[in-house]
Amino acid sequence: MHFIQTHKQEAMISGGVLTALGLVFSQAWLLVLASLVAGLPIAVNAWEALRYKQISIELLVTIALVGAVLIGEPVESAVVSFLFLFGDWLEQRSLAKTRSAIQGLAAAAPKTARRVDGSTVSVDQLAVGDQVRVLAGETVPADGKVIGGHANIVEAAITGEPDAKRKQAGATVYSGTQISDGTVDIEVEKTGYNTVYQQIIDLIEDAQDAQSPVATFIQKFARWYTPLVLVIALIVGLVSQNVRLAITILVLGCPGALVIGAPVSNVVGLGFGAKHGILIKGGDVATKLDQIDTVMFDKTGTLTQGKISVATAQYWAADTANVAEMVAAVEAATAHPLGQALVAYLQPQTTQTVEDVRVTRGVGVQAQVAGHTVSVGNQKILKQPQTPEQQAAIQAIVSGGASLVLATIDDKLVAAYGLRDQLRSDTATMLADLTASGKKTIVLSGDSQAAVEHMMTDLPLSQTHGGLLPADKVSAIKAAQAHGEKVMFVGDGINDGPALAQADVGVAMGSGMDVAIDTADVILTSSRLTNLGVLFDLAKRMNHNIKQNLVIAIGTVALLLSGLLVGLVDMASGMLFHEISILLVIANALRLRHTPRKWQNLTAIKAHQPQTVNNEGK
Repeated sequence: MHFIQTHKQEAMISGGVLTALGLVFSQAWLLVLASLVAGLPIAVNAWEALRYKQISIELLVTIALVGAVLIGEPVESAVVSFLFLFGDWLEQRSLAKTRSAIQGLAAAAPKTARRVDGSTVSVDQLAVGDQVRVLAGETVPADGKVIGGHANIVEAAITGEPDAKRKQAGATVYSGTQISDGTVDIEVEKTGYNTVYQQIIDLIEDAQDAQSPVATFIQKFARWYTPLVLVIALIVGLVSQNVRLAITILVLGCPGALVIGAPVSNVVGLGFGAKHGILIKGGDVATKLDQIDTVMFDKTGTLTQGKISVATAQYWAADTANVAEMVAAVEAATAHPLGQALVAYLQPQTTQTVEDVRVTRGVGVQAQVAGHTVSVGNQKILKQPQTPEQQAAIQAIVSGGASLVLATIDDKLVAAYGLRDQLRSDTATMLADLTASGKKTIVLSGDSQAAVEHMMTDLPLSQTHGGLLPADKVSAIKAAQAHGEKVMFVGDGINDGPALAQADVGVAMGSGMDVAIDTADVILTSSRLTNLGVLFDLAKRMNHNIKQNLVIAIGTVALLLSGLLVGLVDMASGMLFHEISILLVIANALRLRHTPRKWQNLTAIKAHQPQTVNNEGK
């Protein structure tokens, strides 16, 4: 049976040739032989389905073929068997195109790597800690840190961004990205299935196999529909005594286009999104996206660039240099953007030993340094009253719209820093578009209310909420959901896991991409906020495409059955139109691969100067 299933194309060609010869020379035995040759793979598939207690389309066709031969209609049987195999062949070729995005990603994955000693090894042989060298024009073989050299690297395979970024010592690089010019030595941190590139491929594959609610319903419906067609054909045959009519109903009732209508749209749409840096975890997420009416945002690194600088520094200690080094040592142990900005600003001259690091989300970090308890964070770290001078300094930072970071040593306030960030260039445009589409837009931030309001001034926002812990963000989402709102939460994926999980649709973007793969429903691998508009538009197009496919499938069956009742359709022509309807459904889904004109300015390759990136991804 395996041999027959793997040689369907040969059976199709042989059946077609025998059918042609039988028609030309009017030889019934050639037509019967054609039915046998082309019908055998169909019958084998029907038997395999029956073994799993499933009544398949192939079973309907097999019964129809046998019935046609028995009533002396070998022409019908031969033509139908050939058309069924030919249609299946065209369908498989067309469906292969729907997975072109994932196939392209898999094909682009690097196969070999060059160690710094010049030897070449398979990527599978790389281990964490290995050092590899990547030259201009080559693909980075593993995730890691640059330890030598510098290069312009195109990260389109990961982020969808065509612009090269300049990477030098300390920068993070990803497997699958390409060196446009320069040479870098990399210390491997992740290999094989652990790389971000491979996780993206796995995510897309899982998403394309995941079913939308419509697809799930249709599959359940098909389990009952196909046996129902068989029963109806049997009843019609017994009542009318017209075997030809009964077997024609079997052919016309095949639900092929109906079954693939939703899955094929999901596969094409999700593949298109992945190609443009929008990773959607399945057709069910696309369905939810079409229902979203409230969009909530984290602030830092989401609506802002995440390129934070220290604007104000105030100390209350005799040895400010020692305080600065202790603060820098503690913050160096965290991955928070504010902490990294402080480390870059303080530039410690010595490295102090840090022990017992404890991070409290929405509050700050605490550690032991040189026998002292050092805490760095927001005002929630304060345990002692402040002097009037300290209160005035804190108030000045907060009222000025800066993000406040405090430092205490053994519970005594020793420093206050004011940090500033810049809005992304497309934040206002994106918020205006969402507002125009009728969606409520809300900011949920751990920063102070004053800092949030200061930065968000003049932006089209429905509400702003500052001073929130991660649990507070979850509570805000739950409150909106309790009022019947469908909520999307957009965050950086690093410390917004609970909110991403609670939202109806969680969207992670930017530097937290590798963390967010397990948490978010959607990952925007680039940092372009305008991709949110593309995301909503893609989901709408996918859902409309599925509905169009269902109309094509159901409409075809209705027209064929109507044609049968008035004598305009026979078994052979019915099979022809059945296969055409399947190809129409696939062709309609493939339209999702084309970039709408209004998106083209978002995806066109532009010649920008590369930007320097240090310690990226921390």
